[in-house]
Amino acid sequence: MLSIVLPIALSAIGVAFVLNLWRLVKGPDATDRILALDTMTINAIALIMLLGIALGTTVYFEAALILAMMGFVGTVALCKFLLGGDIIE
Repeated sequence: MLSIVLPIALSAIGVAFVLNLWRLVKGPDATDRILALDTMTINAIALIMLLGIALGTTVYFEAALILAMMGFVGTVALCKFLLGGDIIE
């Protein structure tokens, strides 16, 4: 069952990743680009998790956790810069 679901999930996440890349490039303003970048981070985390499930190792789960933390901090920093113009006050 897992051998059927994994390729379907990988292809669905891959399509979502490509659509987010399109929004990142074509986004009309900076807020759309920040949202697309955050969603691409979530899709990358999903791809890493699926790869960890497919290979049966836990190293990928730790990498996904680190990417999630960095993605959150990056999104907050970009939003703060967009609103105030200064990240560190």
